[in-house]
Amino acid sequence: MTTLREAVDRYLAIRRSLGYKLKIEGRMLGQFVIFCDARGLDHVTVAAAVEWATAPEGADASWWAARLTVVREFARFQAAFDAHTEVPPTALLPRTGDRCEPRLYSPAEITAMLRAARRFKNPLRAATVETFIGLMAATGIRTGEAMGLDRGDVDLHGLILLIRGTKFGKSRLVPVHSSTAE
Repeated sequence: MTTLREAVDRYLAIRRSLGYKLKIEGRMLGQFVIFCDARGLDHVTVAAAVEWATAPEGADASWWAARLTVVREFARFQAAFDAHTEVPPTALLPRTGDRCEPRLYSPAEITAMLRAARRFKNPLRAATVETFIGLMAATGIRTGEAMGLDRGDVDLHGLILLIRGTKFGKSRLVPVHSSTAE
């Protein structure tokens, strides 16, 4: 019989082989296994999943829902191998609607941010922040992608950015307008 720890390790290995990073989820599942071991549980149960997910008393309901989602995804996988596994229902701990709304900045707002960046006292920081904001505005790349750029990823002559390690561990090329390269 496979232990819950072995089942979690197998689940994470398979998902990671598909390109998922699962750093936070891996840590959470490790905590869930410790929780189950302390209670003598060999299988995922709805009661245990809910008790564990809501254990940080006073935490935001969205955090509880996120924790339960991690266990639910594992339980769905594990149910194929263990008939005693219970999969928590989807709407058991619903997320609250307090997520930030996506925001598109107007050209005037972007210009104001670029001007504000130029006012940093440290000239290197001013140039870095201005370039960072301008690059994201001109290309549409994500914050993490811009932060992950190295000098070798930027081809100003070919007007191309190489974005490495995007979602699912892939890389992609992003064209850059000549006005951006100046």
